[in-house]
Amino acid sequence: MQAPACTNAPACTFPFATMQSHGVRIARSHAYDWVALLLLIAMECVLNAIEPFHRFVGEGMIADLRYPMKSNTVPVWAVPIVAVIAPMLIFMAIYIWRRNAYDLHHATIGILFSVLITGVLTDAIKNAVGRPRPNFFWRCFPDGIAVYDNITTAVICHGDASVIKEGHKSFPSGHSSC
Repeated sequence: MQAPACTNAPACTFPFATMQSHGVRIARSHAYDWVALLLLIAMECVLNAIEPFHRFVGEGMIADLRYPMKSNTVPVWAVPIVAVIAPMLIFMAIYIWRRNAYDLHHATIGILFSVLITGVLTDAIKNAVGRPRPNFFWRCFPDGIAVYDNITTAVICHGDASVIKEGHKSFPSGHSSC
């Protein structure tokens, strides 16, 4: 059965709820959702800015952390394209076809919440655990010359600080968060 045609488009919710007629109304009715998304973005920024927990890495442990440094398999710039922009393009195509602003809005909020909540939880656990990556030796000692504390045998890193910082974010894997 086909939905009846609406005589007054702005008051009708389906199938004529377009962005032009209902966009602002929908966004206002979900203002708390947008505020929550902004808070999640702020949390993600803070989690990426703070220093993770530095788990003890001693001379006897470093042999397991000597995997070679390699570039990322998936470049960092590609992640938002695959995780957010590509789905949003699909949502927009469906919106153009169906002209339902509610579907577009809820799909947009859904994808943003899922990506941000996953990111915040993953980064919070990574920062709290501080497990070194398998290539931590080469992050810590890019020249291959290891330096250890004489008393504790802890590593004394002399590599790039941002590379060492990322070296303490091994667990959980970002791949397992997807």
